Amino acid sequence: MPDLALFDFDGTLTTHETFPDFMRYAVPRWRLLVGGALLAPVVFGYRRGWVAGNPTRASIVQVGLRGVQATRLRAQGDAFAREVLPGLLRPEAMEKLAWHRERGDRIVVVSGGLDVYLAPWCAAQGLELACSVLAERGGRITGYAGAQCVGEEKVRRIRALCDPQAYVAIHAYGDTHEDMAMLAMAQYRTYRGRAMA
Repeated sequence: MPDLALFDFDGTLTTHETFPDFMRYAVPRWRLLVGGALLAPVVFGYRRGWVAGNPTRASIVQVGLRGVQATRLRAQGDAFAREVLPGLLRPEAMEKLAWHRERGDRIVVVSGGLDVYLAPWCAAQGLELACSVLAERGGRITGYAGAQCVGEEKVRRIRALCDPQAYVAIHAYGDTHEDMAMLAMAQYRTYRGRAMA
């Protein structure tokens, strides 16, 4: 029976968070400048620990992506996955992912990142994915579809995909407090590259 391997993406499989990189890649410069001015108090509050990650990301998505043509954004996500993400991958984490693949383990990437770039990357890697999803109406992006895939939501998404009890062991890899609920599910936990007790 294979084990279950759960990987956070940003900062775990990659060297840093990719959400800001994607926003700079996909959002027109004029909109970045206007959005930067509008969101400066929110971003400042986030960096000082006064504003949580979820409302910060929701505000950035609203200002940066709301009303954008969905087909165009998905094409940009495909390009970002092909052109940018390979240069951001952490070699030692990808080696661990390859180790799980060789063992025949079931591997799921569980991320608060956006589906528009994570879905094509995971599809190219042959990996399952649970992540934050963008909603659209009338062909235009409207914001997040449901809850962002962080914290306890990671656990809910994992349980929706599979029965954790069906596996002999669970391995989980993360790098922030938003991964702790997922790490708590596992017998083998790795935080920022180090095994946890």
